Amino acid sequence: MTAAWPTPATGAVRDEWVVDGAPTAVHTFGPAGAPTLLALHGLRGSHHGLAPLATRLPGLRVVVPDLPGFGMSPPFRDRAHDVAGYARWAAALLRELGPGTALLGHSFGSLVAAAASAAASPRAVVLLNPIAEPASAAGGITGAGTRVTSWLHEGAARLGLERVLRHRLLADAATASMATTTDPELRRWITAEHRTHFGTFASTASLMETFRAAGAGSALPWAPQVSAPVLLLAGGRDRVAPAAGQHALAAAFPDARLVVLPEVGHLLHYEAPAWAADEISGFLAR
Repeated sequence: MTAAWPTPATGAVRDEWVVDGAPTAVHTFGPAGAPTLLALHGLRGSHHGLAPLATRLPGLRVVVPDLPGFGMSPPFRDRAHDVAGYARWAAALLRELGPGTALLGHSFGSLVAAAASAAASPRAVVLLNPIAEPASAAGGITGAGTRVTSWLHEGAARLGLERVLRHRLLADAATASMATTTDPELRRWITAEHRTHFGTFASTASLMETFRAAGAGSALPWAPQVSAPVLLLAGGRDRVAPAAGQHALAAAFPDARLVVLPEVGHLLHYEAPAWAADEISGFLAR
């Protein structure tokens, strides 16, 4: 681990850790002595995406790594960038942070969190916009959007067009498909965030491994193996992880509670961070 320095934009402190052999950029919010929450971002994200939530949890030490292959973390050198590979890494990080650590995952991070929780022993688990069923098998608008996104990614990867995968138009398409807010200022901010961070993946190869794992994944297979209490926070207008599938996912965990915010979609951490923080704080205080 190297010396830490402040990140003025978020108030976080950044460290360089080696987790299960993988160099990892780790960003920590909150006081060192507070209860710890390990938070995992979603596909094509970085720690920046969870900063609005982390800064609203002042009673916690929130540890937000850049998943290997994204943000400031280089890709894995010894494993695939799939749910199993990331879960092994996340379980190692949980053990390093020590007993009593809670675990949060957003979107693709919810798959990693569920799988890691089945292997490790977090104090509690929070799944934000959890993936209840594979997007690749979905019908309707969700399925159509998934097929178009897959076609664009697979085509650009096959043709070696990495610049297309990093292009702002893909970021804007993601914003259009996921954002539900009618607040123009917030929507502009979300657009800017996606444009800035959506292309910070390490390579086409690592991105596509994660992209395929995200499209085919569901938290459901790991749910029965998670003994910790689980809080699921879902958006009623989520087109990526539709609320209809969340009830079956919640029922599959031995100890889980589902809360749905009706007017929000897949970006709870951007569009309703204060609400999510209140739910998380209350849950972890039990």
